[in-house]
Amino acid sequence: MFRPLECWIGLRYLRARGDNGFISFISLASMIGVAVGVAALIVILSVMNGFENELRDRLLGMTAHASLERGRDGVEDWGALAAAAREHPRVIGAAPYVSIEGLLARGRQLQGTRIRGILPEAEPEVSRIGDYLRRGSLDVLEPGERRVLLGRALALTVGAETGSEVTLLVPEATADGSGIRPRLRRFTVAGIFEAGLADHDTGLVLVHMEDAAALAGRPGRASGVRLEFDDVFAAPSLVAEIAAALDTPGADPPLATSDWTREHASYFRAIRLEKTMMSTILLLIVAVAAFNIVASLVMVVTEKRADVAILRTLGLSARSVRTLFMVQGSIIGVTGTVLGVTLGVVLALNVETVVPWLESTFGFQIMPGDVYYVTEIPSELRAGDVTLIGIAALVLAMLATIYPSRRAASIAPAEALRYE
Repeated sequence: MFRPLECWIGLRYLRARGDNGFISFISLASMIGVAVGVAALIVILSVMNGFENELRDRLLGMTAHASLERGRDGVEDWGALAAAAREHPRVIGAAPYVSIEGLLARGRQLQGTRIRGILPEAEPEVSRIGDYLRRGSLDVLEPGERRVLLGRALALTVGAETGSEVTLLVPEATADGSGIRPRLRRFTVAGIFEAGLADHDTGLVLVHMEDAAALAGRPGRASGVRLEFDDVFAAPSLVAEIAAALDTPGADPPLATSDWTREHASYFRAIRLEKTMMSTILLLIVAVAAFNIVASLVMVVTEKRADVAILRTLGLSARSVRTLFMVQGSIIGVTGTVLGVTLGVVLALNVETVVPWLESTFGFQIMPGDVYYVTEIPSELRAGDVTLIGIAALVLAMLATIYPSRRAASIAPAEALRYE
């Protein structure tokens, strides 16, 4: 089989003989280092992608993709607005809601809350609140009955359980604008939900929309209409398009829009920052392996000075000398990258099998249920991440070959052969 001279010599130099087996050991260590770094990076990013998806699913399980609002006074004809929004081909659900900032009190316990009024019959179109109910159901929220659903952590904080009575307080400006007075209503706890997110479980109260509107002093009005789309990632552009199409020219105030990427931006910004920092830290493992490639190639160059000098006297050009040492380093990098990608992909695709095996083998639980909401480690392997990691590892390996190959090309034949 035809092989260029530089490749043939480079492959031969990978196999050190005699007393110089230490060079081969360093080359093997470099290869393993690249493989471990690449595999770890793929697995960690896949797990963080899984947690990001889990977070998004839990967030959107309690809230819609986007919403339409019209000022502080709310929307009076919310039924027509919801029906018009449903006409858009990419809207799969629309439901009115009332949103109020207030306080929840029980005995001496007082806790700040977000009070959300919903229509139980329309809510399944835009959320999966029913999936997170531990006790009770959405059907218990009937107009005028003054029943509430509390987050589990909020209920524990105020000492409430199903059947307990709580008081909701909403601040209201006085008629003359001289101050603020509270508007109070007593409600009965009819159910407990647990979404697995602190913002929802510690600070959200669900009531019927009519009760929430009366509590806010805006009977018959909704704060806005929440929307669900066929593509969660298209929500920002789609809600803007719908608002532009449905808004009445000259309306005061105009329709305002919001979407999940703005409402929960801090969560996903934190995840992106963690992924960036984790990628940088783990990429240092590959960088350390690349330094080992430099060390092994420098030792090979030192050992093969006489060989290089003889090759130069036989007519091998300096460029060819650089190439043969770059081939040697590149083979280490490529082999390590291929092994790392293969191992990383296999582990990332089988996290749900590997983690339980590790827990049973070593007798510990990575994410105990009494501490974490998520007890299983999720994983999502993305082809883009694998490609970028592989390219980064190959680039580092190629950069590691530059100095040793240049040093080999600079060997003067006469000087190297003088004492041979």
